[in-house]
Amino acid sequence: MKRLVLAGLAAALAFSAAAYAVQASAAEDSCLRPEWLRNHTVGDDHTLYFDYNGTATYRLTTSDNCLAAATSSDPIVLRNRTQGLFCKPIDWDVSVRGARCIVSSVTKLTPAEAAALPKGKRP
Repeated sequence: MKRLVLAGLAAALAFSAAAYAVQASAAEDSCLRPEWLRNHTVGDDHTLYFDYNGTATYRLTTSDNCLAAATSSDPIVLRNRTQGLFCKPIDWDVSVRGARCIVSSVTKLTPAEAAALPKGKRP
C-alpha cells in the first residue's frame, strides 16, 4: 500500500513539475526583450505599432490619449518598471513628447494583420 501511495505522489509531483515548466515557458514566450524593439509608428491617439526584431509586429494600446500630438518620427521613451522583460502592460513605462502613457494592452499581430496595416502605419 505504501508503494502505491508513493508511486501516486511521485506521479503527481512529476505532473506538477511538467505543468509548471509549460506555464513558465508560455509566460516567458509572451514577454518581450526591450533591446529587440525596433522601429515604431503611431497608429492613432491610443496606438503604437512596434517592429520586434524584424520577426513580428506588436500593437501597444494606451488607455489615455497621450499619443494625440505624437508623430511616428517622435522619439518614444521606453522604460521597464521591472528592470527585465516586458511581460505585462504594467511593466511598460512609455512617454512621448513629455507625456506619460498608461499602457492597457500589448498584442502580437498575426502576419495577416501586420500586412493589412496601411503603409504609413507599418513599423
